[in-house]
Parts: sequence; C-alpha cells; structure tokens
Amino acid sequence: MDLHTIDHVLVPRTRADLPAPSAGIGFIGGGTWLYSEPQPQLSALVDLAGLGWEPITVTDRGLEIAATCTIEELCRAQLPASFRAAPLFQNCADALLASWKVLRYATVGGNIALAFPAGAMTTMAAALDGGLTIWRPDGSEYRIPIADCVIDNGINALGVGEIIRGITLPAHALSARTAIRKLALTTLGRSSVLIVGRRGADGFTLAVTASTRRPYVLRFTEHPNPTDVADALRHRIPADAYFTDVHGSASWRCAMTALLAEEVREELT
Repeated sequence: MDLHTIDHVLVPRTRADLPAPSAGIGFIGGGTWLYSEPQPQLSALVDLAGLGWEPITVTDRGLEIAATCTIEELCRAQLPASFRAAPLFQNCADALLASWKVLRYATVGGNIALAFPAGAMTTMAAALDGGLTIWRPDGSEYRIPIADCVIDNGINALGVGEIIRGITLPAHALSARTAIRKLALTTLGRSSVLIVGRRGADGFTLAVTASTRRPYVLRFTEHPNPTDVADALRHRIPADAYFTDVHGSASWRCAMTALLAEEVREELT
C-alpha cells in the first residue's frame, strides 16, 4: 500500500534521536500492518529497527524480548531446556492469519501494540505473565502487564509518543507446562477464540483472547475442576466483553470459550 501522506521517514540510532511526540507520527516495527491499508492520519514514520535492539536476551529472571524482535526470530530462538513453555511461541504464531513472509517481518511489539483481539503475541504474553517496558517521550519509562495495555478492540493504553521497548517473560512462567486451543469459522480464518492454559509452581493460569475485546487472565492457586473454570469464566469476564463480528457472534464465542477452556484445563490435569 502506498502511503501518500508520508513526508518523512526517520531512522533513529539512539533514543535521543526519537522525535518529539505528535499525533501525525507513526512508529514502525515490521510495518506489515502499517503498509496494509491507508494511513491518512500520518505524515511521518519512525523506523524503530534503526535502534538496533538485541531481539532476545536470556536472563536469570527469564526472557527479555525486544519490541522489534520478529515473530520468526522468537519462534527460532535457541532457549534453555528449562523453558518448557517455549513451544507456545510457535503455537501462537500458527494461530495468526499470516503468511511466512509476514511472520518474517512482523514484530512481537507491533502485534501487541495493534491491540487486536486475535493478536496472537498478546495471547502468548498474557498466558506467560508478560510485562511491557514502555518508553515515555520525556526519557523515562514504566512497566505495565500486557493485560492492562490492550484495553479494547484496536485500542491500547499507550499515550502519544510512547513506544513499547520490550516484553519480559518471567522464568516461573516459562518453566511451566502449557496448552493451547484455537477456533475459527474457516480452516484458515482469523481466530474467533484463542485460549492458552499454563500450569506451574504458581498454580493454574488461563488466558482468554480473540473471543473478547481485550485479554482476560484467570488465575487459580491450585488446579481447578470444571466447575471452578466455568464459574471463573462466568463471574470474571463481563458478558459484554464478548463481541460479534464477521468471525462469530458474541453468544457463540462465549460458549466456545467455555468449551475450549475446559479442554485446556483437562489437558493440563
């Protein structure tokens, strides 16, 4: 897609090179969505790849993923054997409606920043207790849980000029067992329901995405029974969080969320 309103493309090499905040500036991770449709509200683009962030760093605390890390880089990373949840990266990538060419350039941070309900990197990070490091334009930064960054369909909590610097996944979540279920109306369709479960030393965690406008993370100190999961879905997710579009009705999504959540719970029993 030709972006005919763009007058400038900036490639910063350091944080000091980032421009002052403006509603007309767009930040590029991989650009796979940005270039897929017109962006008449933008007059300048900032290519974050120029900052040269290390894509993936293993630490004593877990994993640090740069916002500019591509989905392909994440899936192919050589990680410690203790990270039992690592296969979830590829599982979530497979849930995206995207070609291999898109996965080669699309970034983890970009997929999260789009705040789409079916954003599979949002699903992955929510299931693994992911936290975001956000750069403010004044030079400071702050951290926020992934579930608090995506606040509605296509709406994130980032202010003007704020960018995602990286995603942190803690070691306790990466060492856990995981299970995933996806449902779409067609074989290659966009996810209508995407559920990930995690069972580890901190109990059982269930991440609900795609069927709801924003991610919901349900936590249990012990492995739940079917009634526990059903009650949590009913009481912790508002009825109006499920939505209707061409990929499914709200009532169907709600019912399928309950069905797939039980399948995930049973697999991790």
